[in-house]
Amino acid sequence: VQLQASGGGLVQTGGSLRLSCVFSGVKDDYAIGWFRQVPGKEREGVSCFSKEFGSTHYSRSVKGRFTISGDMANNTASLEMNNLTPEDTAVYYCAAGPFCTANTLTAPDDSPWAMDFFGSGTQVTVSS
Repeated sequence: VQLQASGGGLVQTGGSLRLSCVFSGVKDDYAIGWFRQVPGKEREGVSCFSKEFGSTHYSRSVKGRFTISGDMANNTASLEMNNLTPEDTAVYYCAAGPFCTANTLTAPDDSPWAMDFFGSGTQVTVSS
């Protein structure tokens, strides 16, 4: 399984970015998620979706500003990020796993609700 995120960059507060994820070897019934991490801090779940279960979840910090989408048939996913703030600055990763539940975004790595695979990240920097 491979996942690669791209589309990061430098943007001003209030700006927008669209992240893309290209993946291979991911089961068609798997969920796709986005996570982010700031150096020295724990990884944070941002959003996930599951076509199989028809579920979509967002963290409280991004709900209403970010939109996740995906095309499992074409092995791509994206994260549309609007109204960005400096608190959104992080390395963003896309991930794949069997579930997308409210628990998935906060589950520890050894949880059955957690994502199984994480790809390479893309840096998002929001200037004030």
